[in-house]
Amino acid sequence: MLQINTDNRINRDYGPPPEFRPGPVVSLAEVLAVLRFTRRHVPIISLTCCAALCISILYLIIAVPTFTAKAQLLVNSKLAMVDASAVSTVVESQIAIIKSESIATAVIEKLDLAQDPEFATGQFSSTISRLLGWSKPKSEASAARYALEPFERKLSAKRVGPTFLIEVTFESKNPDRAAEILNALVERYITHQMDNAGLQDAKWVKDRLNELSVQALAAQKALENYRKDGNELADSAATIEKLTAAAESTKNTYDSFRHVVRKTEATQQQTSPVFEASLVAGAFPPLKASWPRARIVLGISALGGLLLGVAIGVLRDLLDRGIYASGQEPRLSAQDGGIIERPVPDAVRPDLQSEASAKARAVRFTGSG
Repeated sequence: MLQINTDNRINRDYGPPPEFRPGPVVSLAEVLAVLRFTRRHVPIISLTCCAALCISILYLIIAVPTFTAKAQLLVNSKLAMVDASAVSTVVESQIAIIKSESIATAVIEKLDLAQDPEFATGQFSSTISRLLGWSKPKSEASAARYALEPFERKLSAKRVGPTFLIEVTFESKNPDRAAEILNALVERYITHQMDNAGLQDAKWVKDRLNELSVQALAAQKALENYRKDGNELADSAATIEKLTAAAESTKNTYDSFRHVVRKTEATQQQTSPVFEASLVAGAFPPLKASWPRARIVLGISALGGLLLGVAIGVLRDLLDRGIYASGQEPRLSAQDGGIIERPVPDAVRPDLQSEASAKARAVRFTGSG
């Protein structure tokens, strides 16, 4: 009779059963050891926690609060971009423009931040350098450069998710000052984008077009006036020819410049995106300080005090074990009454107990006088 070994087929199809590995188990002895450690070092841990909390409370009282103003910008591109990496590149490039040195310098000059004590860093070192002759006297340009570093440190800009929104923040000790600086920076950024949106917005292009237009109109008007008043002169034909050539030349120059401007604008719109920045939410003076936060400071100090107390307790236990393992205990000296270290045997054999006790009785205290 044919029999099929189903067990072998199952083992062959599914493989051997997985090996059972028990997880880590905390024994009762370990728990008791932790409890005994905690009970022994409760005074030290409590003392370190209280000291850390006192230091944190003192810091909260002394520390100058910092206020953070926030604003949101929307950056739109006129070119349709379906690639997420291209969109990210566009937004990151605008963030770099917001945090650029040119924008910061313009805001510092507009609000005169170089004279603000919050931004005038390095005054003491620069004064010593000038007294020693190591540097030149401080000018307005150098003062603005000194204010640039703290300004950039207080400024922050980041992208809001996978969108064209940019959140800009600025920190200051004065909430009204923080909102004022941030609004000035946003205004400067939008103005910068509008000035560079295209050649049609450039001031020099408009001025040049107006200048050429005035010249063309003046030449044409001179020609018309001469034709009315200069017909009886002998050289009227030659003069009219010169005026006609001047009028045609100025008109051709004006038309050529307009053609070049339009062609350049069309080329720029096809090769590079044109951005439009708009303000979504302006900056308002913050109602509460962004730092220090009492809960965070107290929580960190309490955790630090607890860890410090545990570390001190572990160190004490290690030192005690080292002393006990060395086999030495403090004894009083017979000569000067001081404390000396004498080795103590770990165990005494039964046949030597009487001799050891006799030696122990022989040791006695005597006065030095």
